[in-house]
Amino acid sequence: MLLQQIKTDMVAAMKTRDPIKVNTLRGAMTAFTNELVAKGKKPTEEIADADAIVVLKRLAKQRKDSIEQFTKGGRTELAEKESAELKIIETYLPQTASREEIEKVARAKIAEGITDAGKLTGAIMKEFAGSADGADVKAVVQALAA
Repeated sequence: MLLQQIKTDMVAAMKTRDPIKVNTLRGAMTAFTNELVAKGKKPTEEIADADAIVVLKRLAKQRKDSIEQFTKGGRTELAEKESAELKIIETYLPQTASREEIEKVARAKIAEGITDAGKLTGAIMKEFAGSADGADVKAVVQALAA
């Protein structure tokens, strides 16, 4: 399971004294516990892989937003730290669909008669079942609509 892999990697990072990886994985473990509590479960239960991936995607999005904000504010050292954390989190996320794959599905959906941008985006996201980045889908839909 994903949770066990993260625990194992955290112990290994502690042994190698990698503070960024340790802190990032500890934060992920805390986010998993918070997700369990939010869903009305006991914090000692194990989180399902699907829920863990949702939490990791949320953490990755937070890092991306932070990188953008720190870069705008001229705080490159903080942006670099967030970028390092993002790379660690992304190692646990499944591969996302490429823009070419998204465009292929989008063209197929348009051929089926779905032309409304909102409905098209929804249909593409449903087709990929979470393995496509929403920003990439949106960009492809906008490019095809233009």
